[in-house]
Amino acid sequence: MKYAFPQDFWWGSASSAPQSEGESLSFGKSATIWDEWFRLQPERFNQQVGPQQTSDFYRCWRDDIALLKRLNHNSFRTSISWARLIPQGRGEVNPQAVAFYNQVIDEMLAQGITPFINLFHFDMPLAMQQQGGWESRAVVQAYAEFADVCFRLFGDRVKHWFTFNEPIVPVEGGYLYDFHYPNVVDFSRAATVAYHTMLAHALAVRNYRARGQDGEIGIILNLTPSYPRSANPADVQAANIADLMFNRSFLDPALRGSYPQELVALLRQHDQLPPCQAEDAALLAQGVVDLLGINYYQPRRIQCRDSLVNPDSPFMPEWFFSHYAMPGRKMNPYRGWEIYEKGIYDILTNLRENYGNPRCFISENGMGVEDERRFEQNGQIQDDYRIDFIREHLQWVHRGISEGSRCLGYHMWTFIDNWSWSNAYKNRYGFVQLDLASQQRTIKKSGEWFAATAAANGFEEQR
Repeated sequence: MKYAFPQDFWWGSASSAPQSEGESLSFGKSATIWDEWFRLQPERFNQQVGPQQTSDFYRCWRDDIALLKRLNHNSFRTSISWARLIPQGRGEVNPQAVAFYNQVIDEMLAQGITPFINLFHFDMPLAMQQQGGWESRAVVQAYAEFADVCFRLFGDRVKHWFTFNEPIVPVEGGYLYDFHYPNVVDFSRAATVAYHTMLAHALAVRNYRARGQDGEIGIILNLTPSYPRSANPADVQAANIADLMFNRSFLDPALRGSYPQELVALLRQHDQLPPCQAEDAALLAQGVVDLLGINYYQPRRIQCRDSLVNPDSPFMPEWFFSHYAMPGRKMNPYRGWEIYEKGIYDILTNLRENYGNPRCFISENGMGVEDERRFEQNGQIQDDYRIDFIREHLQWVHRGISEGSRCLGYHMWTFIDNWSWSNAYKNRYGFVQLDLASQQRTIKKSGEWFAATAAANGFEEQR
């Protein structure tokens, strides 16, 4: 069977400024929260590898874009670093950053690669974090100004903009579960961060549309389907609450312009609602996106709690559910994540049936593997496991499209093995192998497979 995809399907991959550019304190760029956390606690980063070097896209951009072309990308997502473009968060624009991003955008277009540009990928400028980060409405306004500067400088050529990548992650990591700076564990503050993020999103969308630049603006959400352990009402309700907190808290405002009333009622019941202002509802309603990016890696398996909550423990989402390890599940042992390909189809089906079938694309999907040099033969990593992973997810994407879902493309995470937060280079995700010491790039077997798939706009089912 031939899996043929629609004409003009977006074939590509995704990266981000903080994970690929390097030069994190050079060429006018100021520190982000990652530079600061690494300065304070380098031991929390795998092998104490910090954000300074990464895959050196700042210096290697021309060669890397040529590699994108070799991999038959027709589109590629990266981000603009707020701390590089406006080092103090507000005010003066860094001309070196403008020159750099202009070169990158122009070269991508010259190579026939459509730039997809995201504005925030977990990389809060330290100057803004010191003013409260997403807890501060002043920082919300500063972000909207940064976004508008980007639209003014680059919007003549960039026609696909995204306000945020995975906005739930700074909430979870920075304010609930202690895996991002500022390492706060406080649900009330987390709720404020989440709410203010969506206000910032809506302001950026409003600013973009006011410019009339003939493009589109969206958001990228990591959607993690919540599957109940059983049909027991207690399990079903537990999965519903997990879905409300981790998916619909961003999906509903992005696609409907408002929050689910069930979530609002739950947070009000537990006195966890963020402070709201009278004009917020009208602003949020203006933030409905033109295009939704879907990052999918794993499902969320949920069961009801079978033990009482410690009343002295911090209020947390897990007061309402427990995680469930489904027997027989397929795992990526290196990342500790379940591989469940059908989840990507379930997301598309949910969007089609419950959200008006929005224009969307798979903006990330990927498999991180440790010590890939084990699989090197004749100088090339034979990552057949990654080819299988992509193929099997694409089969479910194809089914969703065949049933009417408006999925316009597939971007893999990621192009070149890149720096990944506190995991640094522990797990590798790229189509292209990076030798950190020499910065040499070598295309893996999966890169060749993807290039052939993109060229053919599909693939034959293996028998």
